[in-house]
Amino acid sequence: MPRIVESADVSPRAQVGTGSSVWHLSQVREDAQIGKNCVIGRGAYIGTGVEIGDNCKIQNYALVYEPAKLADGVFIGPAVVLTNDHNPRAVNIDGTVKDAHDWQPVGVTVEKGAAIGARAVCVAPITIGPWATIAAGAVVTRDVPAHALMAGVPARQIGWVGKAGHKLDPTDNKDIFKCPKTGTLYQIDNGLMKEVED
Repeated sequence: MPRIVESADVSPRAQVGTGSSVWHLSQVREDAQIGKNCVIGRGAYIGTGVEIGDNCKIQNYALVYEPAKLADGVFIGPAVVLTNDHNPRAVNIDGTVKDAHDWQPVGVTVEKGAAIGARAVCVAPITIGPWATIAAGAVVTRDVPAHALMAGVPARQIGWVGKAGHKLDPTDNKDIFKCPKTGTLYQIDNGLMKEVED
Protein backbone atom coordinates (compact mmCIF):
# COMPACT_ATOMS: atom_id res chain seq x y z
CA MET A 1 0.00 0.00 0.00
CA PRO A 2 1.16 3.57 -0.65
CA ARG A 3 1.42 6.06 2.20
CA ILE A 4 -0.59 9.21 1.51
CA VAL A 5 -0.73 11.76 4.33
CA GLU A 6 -4.06 13.41 5.14
CA SER A 7 -3.08 16.88 3.90
CA ALA A 8 -2.09 15.61 0.44
CA ASP A 9 -4.60 16.15 -2.38
CA VAL A 10 -4.54 12.99 -4.47
CA SER A 11 -7.20 12.49 -7.11
CA PRO A 12 -9.15 9.24 -6.80
CA ARG A 13 -8.36 8.78 -10.51
CA ALA A 14 -4.60 8.86 -9.89
CA GLN A 15 -2.60 5.66 -9.41
CA VAL A 16 0.03 5.52 -6.68
CA GLY A 17 2.19 2.40 -6.53
CA THR A 18 2.97 0.14 -3.60
CA GLY A 19 5.57 1.50 -1.21
CA SER A 20 5.27 5.08 -2.49
CA SER A 21 4.79 8.07 -0.18
CA VAL A 22 2.93 11.30 -0.91
CA TRP A 23 3.72 13.95 1.69
CA HIS A 24 2.07 17.05 3.14
CA LEU A 25 0.30 19.52 0.83
CA SER A 26 1.27 17.69 -2.36
CA GLN A 27 -1.20 17.56 -5.22
CA VAL A 28 -1.46 14.60 -7.57
CA ARG A 29 -3.92 15.24 -10.40
CA GLU A 30 -6.31 13.02 -12.32
CA ASP A 31 -4.90 10.07 -14.27
CA ALA A 32 -1.36 10.62 -12.97
CA GLN A 33 0.55 7.36 -12.62
CA ILE A 34 3.18 7.04 -9.90
CA GLY A 35 5.20 3.83 -9.76
CA LYS A 36 6.40 1.75 -6.81
CA ASN A 37 8.64 3.03 -4.01
CA CYS A 38 8.48 6.69 -5.05
CA VAL A 39 8.63 9.73 -2.77
CA ILE A 40 6.53 12.79 -3.58
CA GLY A 41 7.77 15.56 -1.27
CA ARG A 42 5.94 18.31 0.56
CA GLY A 43 4.06 20.72 -1.68
CA ALA A 44 4.99 18.96 -4.94
CA TYR A 45 2.61 19.17 -7.89
CA ILE A 46 2.09 16.22 -10.26
CA GLY A 47 -0.02 17.20 -13.26
CA THR A 48 -2.87 15.42 -14.98
CA GLY A 49 -1.73 12.24 -16.71
CA VAL A 50 1.93 12.58 -15.71
CA GLU A 51 3.75 9.24 -15.79
CA ILE A 52 6.36 8.49 -13.12
CA GLY A 53 8.29 5.21 -13.02
CA ASP A 54 9.46 3.18 -10.03
CA ASN A 55 11.95 4.36 -7.37
CA CYS A 56 11.70 8.06 -8.22
CA LYS A 57 12.14 11.00 -5.84
CA ILE A 58 10.22 14.21 -6.42
CA GLN A 59 11.47 16.65 -3.80
CA ASN A 60 9.62 19.44 -1.98
CA TYR A 61 7.75 22.00 -4.08
CA ALA A 62 8.76 20.54 -7.43
CA LEU A 63 6.27 21.23 -10.24
CA VAL A 64 5.88 18.41 -12.76
CA TYR A 65 3.42 19.58 -15.40
CA GLU A 66 1.66 17.29 -17.83
CA PRO A 67 2.44 15.57 -20.12
CA ALA A 68 5.80 14.88 -18.45
CA LYS A 69 7.13 11.32 -18.43
CA LEU A 70 9.73 10.15 -15.91
CA ALA A 71 11.41 6.77 -16.20
CA ASP A 72 12.58 4.60 -13.30
CA GLY A 73 15.05 6.00 -10.78
CA VAL A 74 14.64 9.69 -11.67
CA PHE A 75 15.53 12.39 -9.11
CA ILE A 76 13.73 15.74 -9.25
CA GLY A 77 15.22 18.22 -6.77
CA PRO A 78 13.46 20.81 -4.63
CA ALA A 79 11.55 23.51 -6.52
CA VAL A 80 12.39 22.07 -9.97
CA VAL A 81 9.95 23.05 -12.71
CA LEU A 82 9.17 20.87 -15.73
CA THR A 83 7.22 23.23 -18.01
CA ASN A 84 4.55 22.37 -20.56
CA ASP A 85 3.77 25.49 -22.60
CA HIS A 86 6.28 26.59 -25.24
CA ASN A 87 4.35 29.78 -26.08
CA PRO A 88 2.66 30.79 -22.82
CA ARG A 89 -0.14 33.34 -22.77
CA ALA A 90 -2.98 33.93 -20.30
CA VAL A 91 -5.28 35.20 -23.06
CA ASN A 92 -6.03 34.55 -26.71
CA ILE A 93 -5.29 37.23 -29.31
CA ASP A 94 -8.89 38.47 -28.99
CA GLY A 95 -8.37 39.04 -25.25
CA THR A 96 -10.46 36.11 -24.06
CA VAL A 97 -9.01 33.96 -21.29
CA LYS A 98 -7.32 30.82 -22.57
CA ASP A 99 -8.73 27.51 -21.44
CA ALA A 100 -7.62 23.91 -21.92
CA HIS A 101 -8.91 23.88 -25.52
CA ASP A 102 -6.85 26.90 -26.61
CA TRP A 103 -3.37 25.40 -26.36
CA GLN A 104 -1.54 22.12 -26.74
CA PRO A 105 0.68 21.10 -23.80
CA VAL A 106 4.15 19.75 -24.57
CA GLY A 107 6.15 17.69 -22.12
CA VAL A 108 9.53 17.01 -20.63
CA THR A 109 10.75 13.41 -20.81
CA VAL A 110 13.30 12.34 -18.21
CA GLU A 111 14.97 9.00 -18.91
CA LYS A 112 16.22 6.34 -16.49
CA GLY A 113 18.41 7.41 -13.59
CA ALA A 114 18.68 11.08 -14.57
CA ALA A 115 18.87 13.75 -11.85
CA ILE A 116 17.68 17.35 -11.96
CA GLY A 117 19.09 19.65 -9.27
CA ALA A 118 17.27 22.14 -7.06
CA ARG A 119 15.46 25.04 -8.76
CA ALA A 120 16.42 23.91 -12.26
CA VAL A 121 13.90 24.66 -15.00
CA CYS A 122 13.41 22.31 -17.95
CA VAL A 123 11.63 24.06 -20.82
CA ALA A 124 9.45 21.65 -22.81
CA PRO A 125 9.57 20.00 -25.23
CA ILE A 126 12.88 18.32 -24.35
CA THR A 127 14.29 14.94 -23.38
CA ILE A 128 16.81 14.46 -20.60
CA GLY A 129 18.89 11.37 -21.43
CA PRO A 130 19.51 8.45 -19.08
CA TRP A 131 21.87 9.08 -16.14
CA ALA A 132 22.33 12.75 -17.08
CA THR A 133 22.69 15.34 -14.32
CA ILE A 134 21.27 18.86 -14.45
CA ALA A 135 23.01 21.21 -11.99
CA ALA A 136 21.03 23.26 -9.48
CA GLY A 137 19.58 26.43 -10.97
CA ALA A 138 20.19 25.44 -14.59
CA VAL A 139 17.71 26.33 -17.35
CA VAL A 140 17.54 23.52 -19.88
CA THR A 141 16.21 24.49 -23.30
CA ARG A 142 17.36 21.59 -25.51
CA ASP A 143 17.72 17.82 -25.40
CA VAL A 144 20.40 16.43 -23.09
CA PRO A 145 22.44 13.35 -24.05
CA ALA A 146 22.92 10.34 -21.78
CA HIS A 147 25.43 10.90 -18.94
CA ALA A 148 25.82 14.61 -19.73
CA LEU A 149 26.50 17.09 -16.93
CA MET A 150 24.67 20.34 -17.65
CA ALA A 151 24.93 23.70 -15.86
CA GLY A 152 24.18 27.37 -16.40
CA VAL A 153 21.58 29.64 -17.97
CA PRO A 154 20.96 28.49 -20.60
CA ALA A 155 22.40 25.11 -19.64
CA ARG A 156 25.48 23.87 -21.46
CA GLN A 157 27.40 20.64 -21.10
CA ILE A 158 30.38 20.91 -18.74
CA GLY A 159 31.31 17.23 -18.48
CA TRP A 160 30.05 13.69 -18.13
CA VAL A 161 28.66 11.77 -15.16
CA GLY A 162 28.48 8.06 -14.38
CA LYS A 163 25.62 6.08 -12.89
CA ALA A 164 26.91 6.87 -9.38
CA GLY A 165 26.36 10.58 -10.05
CA HIS A 166 30.01 11.62 -9.94
CA LYS A 167 31.73 13.61 -12.67
CA LEU A 168 33.80 11.26 -14.81
CA ASP A 169 37.57 11.69 -14.93
CA PRO A 170 39.44 11.67 -18.24
CA THR A 171 42.07 8.98 -18.92
CA ASP A 172 45.05 8.80 -21.26
CA ASN A 173 42.63 7.71 -23.97
CA LYS A 174 40.56 10.78 -24.93
CA ASP A 175 37.48 8.62 -25.52
CA ILE A 176 37.65 6.73 -22.20
CA PHE A 177 36.50 8.17 -18.86
CA LYS A 178 36.52 6.68 -15.35
CA CYS A 179 34.14 7.05 -12.42
CA PRO A 180 36.15 8.21 -9.39
CA LYS A 181 33.75 6.42 -7.01
CA THR A 182 33.26 3.02 -8.62
CA GLY A 183 36.16 2.75 -11.08
CA THR A 184 33.69 1.97 -13.86
CA LEU A 185 34.91 2.90 -17.33
CA TYR A 186 32.83 4.82 -19.83
CA GLN A 187 33.50 5.41 -23.52
CA ILE A 188 32.41 7.99 -26.05
CA ASP A 189 31.05 6.14 -29.07
CA ASN A 190 29.77 8.22 -32.00
CA GLY A 191 29.38 11.21 -29.67
CA LEU A 192 27.42 9.26 -27.04
CA MET A 193 28.73 8.23 -23.63
CA LYS A 194 28.26 4.56 -22.74
CA GLU A 195 29.43 2.28 -19.98
CA VAL A 196 32.23 -0.02 -21.15
CA GLU A 197 30.97 -3.58 -21.19
CA ASP A 198 33.15 -6.37 -19.78
